[in-house]
Amino acid sequence: MASLMVDHITKSFGHFQAITDLSMKVPEGTIFGFLGANGAGKTTTMRMILDILRPDSGSITWNGQDVRQVPRRNWGYLPEERGLYPKMRVDEQLLFLARLNGLSKQDAEKELTEWLDRFQISANRKKKIEELSKGNQQKVQFLATILHDPTILVMDEPFSGLDPVNANVLKEAFLEMHRRGKTIIFSTHQLEQAEELCQEIVIINKGQSVVQGSVREVKRKPGRQVARLKLDNDPEAAWLEQLPGVQVTKRREDYIEMQLPAHLNPNVIVEAALQHGGIISRFEIAEPSLTDIFIELVGMSALPDVPSALSA
Repeated sequence: MASLMVDHITKSFGHFQAITDLSMKVPEGTIFGFLGANGAGKTTTMRMILDILRPDSGSITWNGQDVRQVPRRNWGYLPEERGLYPKMRVDEQLLFLARLNGLSKQDAEKELTEWLDRFQISANRKKKIEELSKGNQQKVQFLATILHDPTILVMDEPFSGLDPVNANVLKEAFLEMHRRGKTIIFSTHQLEQAEELCQEIVIINKGQSVVQGSVREVKRKPGRQVARLKLDNDPEAAWLEQLPGVQVTKRREDYIEMQLPAHLNPNVIVEAALQHGGIISRFEIAEPSLTDIFIELVGMSALPDVPSALSA
């Protein structure tokens, strides 16, 4: 199977070491989440994948071929800072970019019409970019990325600034691209979103990989489990804090969440609850979320404020 291989790359800017011995593998046809805190090196890595920047050492290949040799129309890039011409009309801009990437005029027109309808922005076809809302500008930027039917999509914070309705439209477009066999690499500060969409992820910190693999593998690596308990007659269940190895992480109206060591039998919680006269209305075992994993590996201080970082 073809794949994008990032092999021991390093990149410095003067005395600043941005990327240090970073390796990762992105299998063909996967949705790959590229996660990390502000300044972790995600954008720098994406630019090296696209040959906008060159690594100081190491190599980046697609299906064994140096990415510098891969035809440009095979790539679709959505930069974080965006790149639309505000004075150009939507259709003029998208058709120009599609033709620039090798699409015929007829095919470009056909794709444009279909995607404008799909994104429910056909009425904006003749408007200038600067006349559109931020959400609709984002949709147009996404169309500029995919209209020429690239093989590999590299997107830096594609969901940034979108309201829930537009984010869902974009998510459906992601899944459509996935069904078409496209390889999608994207960064996001919304870890729940990455958990929902991605098959594979990497978390980087200070230019180095701290964990990577399938979402399932990454969530199982910490060697612990998450339990959720609700007692109808004892909503606080303060005694949980006294159980060896149990760490209460969240108290909500509908449950108390705790982390358990992998070796601890969850039945210990049930038995302790019954011993304290508890009436159990909910008890379940779950895997840690990507947010839990991120906090453990990178630290709470690196988590974004809503709706800010994890963008660099």
